[in-house]
Amino acid sequence: MVHFAPITIRQPQAHDIVDDPIKICGIAIAFEAVFHVRVRDHNGVEIAKKFFSAAGGTVWANFQIAMPISTLPKTTSGTLEVFAVSAKDGSEINKVVIPIIFGRALIDPYHGFSQYQVKQGDTLSGIAKQFYGNSSFYPRIFEANRDLLTRPELISPGQTLRIPM
Repeated sequence: MVHFAPITIRQPQAHDIVDDPIKICGIAIAFEAVFHVRVRDHNGVEIAKKFFSAAGGTVWANFQIAMPISTLPKTTSGTLEVFAVSAKDGSEINKVVIPIIFGRALIDPYHGFSQYQVKQGDTLSGIAKQFYGNSSFYPRIFEANRDLLTRPELISPGQTLRIPM
């Protein structure tokens, strides 16, 4: 017998760079098919929240929504939470938490990213100079790749970095 998670998020994936509005899709089941979405910055501050109904009754439903962010996040990273609310006690249930990176907090306006494969002798400041014309913009590349990099000075040939545009 195959068991499915009550909520599965297909987009965004963990550590994706998201735009505004955040485009979210997945499949879920909940009481009366009502789901809640919340976006928090890295400090846990709620920056957006809404609920939606995917269908009537308690059914499996595919969903896709666009979640606008009303203010520019104060941190580059945060979380997207999708959950149902218990009809029994009002608690949040079946919560899925996805770590995300806010494109507009990296560079505003944000227009996606390019991929760059690190070569021998590259530095983040050198890559920033190449893409932005200013080596001091290396932190935006570092923040866009925090799932891959632990320190800005530690990059390795062969790594593929996301360069916010």
